Amino acid sequence: MAGSIKGHWRAWSIGMVGAGATVVLVASQSLFGVTASAAPAAVKSVRPNATGLLDCNGYSKIQKALTRKLACTDIRGITRYSPRFYDNGHYIGHDEPSTRFISHRPGSGNNVTFTERLPMDPTAMPTTSHPGHDVTHWFELSVAPWFGMSMCDPNSYPQTKCTPNSDSNAPQGAFPGGGGAFMEMQFYPPGFAPFADSVSCNNTQWCAALTIDSLEANNAGHMNNNCIEPVNFAFIQRNGVPAGPPSPQLSDLSTVTPNSQTLMMNPGDVVRTHMWDASIGGGKRAFRVQITDLTTGQSGFMVASAANGFMNTNFFNCDGTPFNFQPLFNTARPQNSIGWSVLISGILNQFEIGHFEPCSKVTGKISLQFGPGLTDTSWLECHGAYENAGPPDPTQEGQEPTDALCYKKGDTHDGFNTPPNLVTGCLDDFTQNGDLDFDGTDYYPDFPNKLTAGPFPSPFLQGQPTTAGARYSGIQFETDAPASEINTCVPQNPQGCAVPPPNGPGHFYPYYTLAKVGGQCVWEFGHMSNGNTFGRDQQYAHLVEHGFFKGQLDLASAVLPNPSTC
Repeated sequence: MAGSIKGHWRAWSIGMVGAGATVVLVASQSLFGVTASAAPAAVKSVRPNATGLLDCNGYSKIQKALTRKLACTDIRGITRYSPRFYDNGHYIGHDEPSTRFISHRPGSGNNVTFTERLPMDPTAMPTTSHPGHDVTHWFELSVAPWFGMSMCDPNSYPQTKCTPNSDSNAPQGAFPGGGGAFMEMQFYPPGFAPFADSVSCNNTQWCAALTIDSLEANNAGHMNNNCIEPVNFAFIQRNGVPAGPPSPQLSDLSTVTPNSQTLMMNPGDVVRTHMWDASIGGGKRAFRVQITDLTTGQSGFMVASAANGFMNTNFFNCDGTPFNFQPLFNTARPQNSIGWSVLISGILNQFEIGHFEPCSKVTGKISLQFGPGLTDTSWLECHGAYENAGPPDPTQEGQEPTDALCYKKGDTHDGFNTPPNLVTGCLDDFTQNGDLDFDGTDYYPDFPNKLTAGPFPSPFLQGQPTTAGARYSGIQFETDAPASEINTCVPQNPQGCAVPPPNGPGHFYPYYTLAKVGGQCVWEFGHMSNGNTFGRDQQYAHLVEHGFFKGQLDLASAVLPNPSTC
């Protein structure tokens, strides 16, 4: 194993984790109502508040983390000699199996519609004693399924100008590409609330949020350690007004707390998500997401505009400037990708895995502080069948310093007073490193294996995405699991970059299936065999060597034709 990798887990410590668990919120100003162009010369910049989202991973040196459990965009090693990304000395990364949709059609990179049926969970409560055979719910399998698109941000890596909606932003020759951020339209499953320090909006319904991650680094590998990965965050709202300030500089507890206007969706509902560059008046445009629940008739939207409080971040001092985010590319051709994410970016459908581990009990009590008089009790360590199946923590084999954040079954989260959690479990992402020993539910065959729920959930049923009514002509399967395979995957040992993870006790990795259901071709994810499985784990058969030796550790298929029938 390479010397730069061996023993790196010692950089983490229980003391650091405990100290990082104290989060104090301060009052923040609202920028709702500000009208500004994408590059507003006359608009003053905004200094960061004491608490916020300057670093999605929670390691800013100048700002306390608002929350430690956002699903952040995974970052590749920025230099040729750094195969993994470290945020202020801490490895960060998680597992994101995805399908990338390819098209040369004009507008395919900035205007897309997804239609899906949300899955159903079993009526039985989750169980924790028999890995691979337990009752599981979706929050244990994927904390944030999302749709992706690249955004124009000249203040993001590689700190170059970008022209919205233009293929000229693609890296080419010596040009590293136009400055790019990455948008994830994230969906959150029910069952493990509250969202501020856990997974769900409530125990019965799905909710969703628009997130835009930037990277304060340049092509030479220099970065601002005070605001490495700033994130704008806003729930999808029925009235389009963010629940709280969305910017990295000014976000507060209201930002990550659903309110009466947050769009809530029921399991089994059919929802349509349209994402595009919209006119916002005055000759200006900004990225917009519109979600319509075709079952209930409810709808919600969010516009990533300066008027709604969205900001990009100054590379030199972390100040924010009101900003209208717009899509980066015109088409979804294969070469259109930002240069800093581990996944090859573009129009993506993805399932965020590697973030949950069921437990029979938890230990190592800590207190999280969210402001005056508002605290929440959490735990650091998981005990039970899943933990026993993998290597012990923390060790060189196990890699994980702790399992935090952990909560007990029935927990109502102190001052948040939420519905009781459905199972005892840990989120494996307090240090944003994901499940590095691959012993959580996600790496066992507890995924959907039939169209109805029980003992596992039913699958998402996702129609073929369309752009201006046209189907995408190509697909590419991909996973960045190798970035988390610390013990086996290095450039000198590419054979150790594989799925299922070589050291995972569950010996399973979920895959995509294209099947005919109800007379329509739909995409499924999990353990489904009712259609074209594309070779199951052979979907991720090829090491992406052109990126791997630059620090991009992922497995992918070639660009394949997108089947017109199933």
